[in-house]
Amino acid sequence: MDNYEFHWNVVFDAFPQLLSGAFTTIHVSVLSMLLGIVIAVLLALGKMSDSKVFYNMANIWIETARNLPALFLIYMAYFGLGAYGIHLSPYFSVFSALVFINAGYLAETFRGGFQSIPTTQYSAAKSLGMNSLKVYRHVILPQMFRRIYHPMTNQFVWSILMSSLGILVGMNELSGETQRLQSTSFRTLEFFIVAAAMYFVITKLVLLASGLIAKKVFKGELS
Repeated sequence: MDNYEFHWNVVFDAFPQLLSGAFTTIHVSVLSMLLGIVIAVLLALGKMSDSKVFYNMANIWIETARNLPALFLIYMAYFGLGAYGIHLSPYFSVFSALVFINAGYLAETFRGGFQSIPTTQYSAAKSLGMNSLKVYRHVILPQMFRRIYHPMTNQFVWSILMSSLGILVGMNELSGETQRLQSTSFRTLEFFIVAAAMYFVITKLVLLASGLIAKKVFKGELS
């Protein structure tokens, strides 16, 4: 190792492929987060529902997502479903696992956000003639998202980093491309140093963008 010579030119020549992998990482993370948010809202409402059916359905999803490893769920989607004739691509295996986990974790975050809003606000909005849908859309959800904005950002960063597990099922995201390139060039250290730097930059840009959005949209009113 003392005589190791870095050959950065090999990495620079392959940089477009690393960028392609990074794009896949961002793509699967963004889509899984967006769908996860939609499902999480429904799960949170189900967890607060008086209906035992909705409560139990939501609770099973949440408890499963929060107590199983991400890798296990990816393997279940990729290998487990394949045993029953349902063959998902590496991308959709990772995507479905991230959606499942994001929804489970965010559901509890959303439930806390919902419950932090005084019930008097719901009653006041109803007294103004709003139906339940309008109350949630114009009164409850804006306040709830303001209160859970930072945990949502953290969950998105988690999704970006956990998407690297796609390497284990052959997904060509950033880690997968890095592994493929280093295995053919034998420049392991160079490729993984650059990939680590790219992950760092991506997550830092997400946090920076999150801060700018918060200042623009919420004007410093975050809880």
